[in-house]
Amino acid sequence: MALGPRGFLGLSSASRPKHHAGSGPLSSNVRAHSHPTQMPQPVFQTPRLYARHIASTDVDAMLAVYGDPVVVRYVADGQPLSRARCEQWVEVTLRNYATRGYGMVALVEQATGSIVGFCGLVHPAGQVEPEIKYALRQDCWGQGLATEAAIGLLGYARQLGLPKVIATTDPANETSHRVLLKAGMRRAELRCNEDGSFTQLFGWSPELPVNGAP
Repeated sequence: MALGPRGFLGLSSASRPKHHAGSGPLSSNVRAHSHPTQMPQPVFQTPRLYARHIASTDVDAMLAVYGDPVVVRYVADGQPLSRARCEQWVEVTLRNYATRGYGMVALVEQATGSIVGFCGLVHPAGQVEPEIKYALRQDCWGQGLATEAAIGLLGYARQLGLPKVIATTDPANETSHRVLLKAGMRRAELRCNEDGSFTQLFGWSPELPVNGAP
């Protein structure tokens, strides 16, 4: 399951979205993160998952997720990532931790210690609003883990003091739409892209509940 269509991990302006083509100021509530050679920093926890910073040793786990053509159907240009691109992901993500204080994180299943996917808050192509992203290994679909991850991310966004979070999806990706709505996001406009295709937007702000919680 993956949320798109805007670029993988917010890599850079060279990572173009599927339908259309940042760097805003760092929130005053965001603290500097640990050096990448230290143990990966925990970010949030849900009943079955805990999220932690991505490490250089996570390349194989990334490839298991984003190298799967079924998983990436609705992500970016819909093409699986190579190992080299996954290695680039790690480098860019570590830079995002240093410059913004947040970025993509690994999702670890508490029961097994296995990485089941990735999620995070990114700024594709330098957009101002942080954007929620997630993707899970295909064998982990249908268990409600994506909803847990999205709920955890929105709670984390509230802790960071972010004033708004958006999501962009393919209009046909009803599975992701359900996940986002369950997590507490609101359906926003259907945006027409330059090539005539459409992107469905969702939005969340701190005054809204996360999954019905105050």
